[in-house]
Amino acid sequence: MTDSDVSPAPTFHQAAAQLTAPGAPFEISSTNVFGRPTKVFVNAPNNLREVFERGRANGDDPFIVYENETYSFEQVMSSVDALGAALIARYNVKPGDRVAVAMRNYPEWIMAFAAIVSAGAVSVSMNSWWTEDELAYAIEDSGATVLIADDERLDRCVVACEQLGVQTIGVRMKTSRPGVDMWTDVVVPGTPLPPVTITPDMDATILYTSGTTGRPKGAVSTHRAICQALMAFQCRGAIDVVRQDSAAASVQATGLAPKPSFILIVPLFHVTGCVPVMLSCFGAGLKLVIMYKWDPEKALELIERERISNFVGVPTQSWDLVNHPRFANFDTSSLRYVGGGGAPAPAALVAKVSQSVKSGGPGLGYGMTETNAYGPGISGQDFLDHPASTGRWVPVMDLEIRDDDGAVMPTGVAGVIWFRGPMLIRGYWNKPEATAETIVDGWLNSGDIGRVDADGFVYIEDRAKDMILRGGENVYCAEIETAIYELPGIHEVAVFGLPHTRLGEEVAVAVHLLPNASLDADALRAHVSTKLASFKVPTKVFFLDEPLPRNAAGKFLKRQLAVSLADA
Repeated sequence: MTDSDVSPAPTFHQAAAQLTAPGAPFEISSTNVFGRPTKVFVNAPNNLREVFERGRANGDDPFIVYENETYSFEQVMSSVDALGAALIARYNVKPGDRVAVAMRNYPEWIMAFAAIVSAGAVSVSMNSWWTEDELAYAIEDSGATVLIADDERLDRCVVACEQLGVQTIGVRMKTSRPGVDMWTDVVVPGTPLPPVTITPDMDATILYTSGTTGRPKGAVSTHRAICQALMAFQCRGAIDVVRQDSAAASVQATGLAPKPSFILIVPLFHVTGCVPVMLSCFGAGLKLVIMYKWDPEKALELIERERISNFVGVPTQSWDLVNHPRFANFDTSSLRYVGGGGAPAPAALVAKVSQSVKSGGPGLGYGMTETNAYGPGISGQDFLDHPASTGRWVPVMDLEIRDDDGAVMPTGVAGVIWFRGPMLIRGYWNKPEATAETIVDGWLNSGDIGRVDADGFVYIEDRAKDMILRGGENVYCAEIETAIYELPGIHEVAVFGLPHTRLGEEVAVAVHLLPNASLDADALRAHVSTKLASFKVPTKVFFLDEPLPRNAAGKFLKRQLAVSLADA
């Protein structure tokens, strides 16, 4: 065989067309979703209970590894069945009721999530870093009837639960608590899960996102939306396989390649940890190794010990991993993918990962809570060739670049990024105005500024929203400003982001006080820390003698502040 006899590898668009054609594994058709014709994957699961049933088929294979604990798929599903049965019989949870989960990344988080949605209820994911006030708001806003929480979160939620009449289940409790049922008493393995009718467009999850006007918004996803997002991630991976050389694709197709495994280094209450990591592992029968907390050396130990193939986090964590002084001391040959999302990846990081991870390469995805984490993605040689891009998307999703009047922009011209597809949230919980502002005629306004080149690669240029991306966390400036304005003596406040080598951005604030008022940075930080999670507390505080700069419309010129104060 000569070189001329070898067919060229298909392009991205050819591979996508091949995999989504009629009769293909990722066939795309159209169906009616909330009154709108919508492209969908024909072969996607109808609901998340079906996803968990696929996981059950893996029996005694290891699913969750946490510290010195290992749980098989069968063991996990036994607890899922028992908790789901208890929610229905003991706590009178009915389809559509909300059940909140507030805990760190424990195995019980995954079991609780699966049990809640398998019972037809809605899983409300609570940010485990939230303060007592933030947790109380989400419990009341969601109307949760049951809370499943660990000791630390119970301490912060006990008052709200008592006031609102919310029943509580405690996880890994050190001692018993009055009025709190212990997980070990509630979850009796061997108890069967009753049948429940779950239709695709029933609500499945509420994930809270920081609000632009002070309070977080509960993004509501249906079973269909999450299952379609999972299918889109699988389709994206299949496109990469088809584009590989035929030998590599053949090995992967026949199952001779090692089964992938993931390390969980981001919170499960974030859409990335929940959907593309945890739920992908659940449905595909993959091992998921949970870290107690982020520690790059511990991560390297686990990658070596558990033969981890997929490292999905924020760029900060990839930086920490490949730049660790002992990186070369560990066997990382199992790694095939190092990347994730939550923030842009610097070109230097792309190159560093490519040089350091000999058996794999870098990757990046651009998704949102509102898209169930799915969006354009990029990896491998594409990423090395286009390090400033966030990649391309599969054809079940539509993406447009529009100007401020809604007109579609020409190729290569920047504008606001809009998404359409079956993986979008249906809206924000109890916030019709916010929903109408974000989702227009079935299209979601991302709030990000970007462009698409002639080959379909997306480039993020800027953010339209008043938001800081700190280590993968969305920090909305208005929320912090609201807290600071509660302090006496405040005249003007502007919160903005400053570049940070490791975190991407750090939270900064410029303050102009009233005449004769007195306030120092420590007092400001102490006040904010009582109101908001620690990652929202400003690390840079600037007190200015002059009024803060504004434009003709009266809005603060935050970019001007960021430039002028960057080296202060």
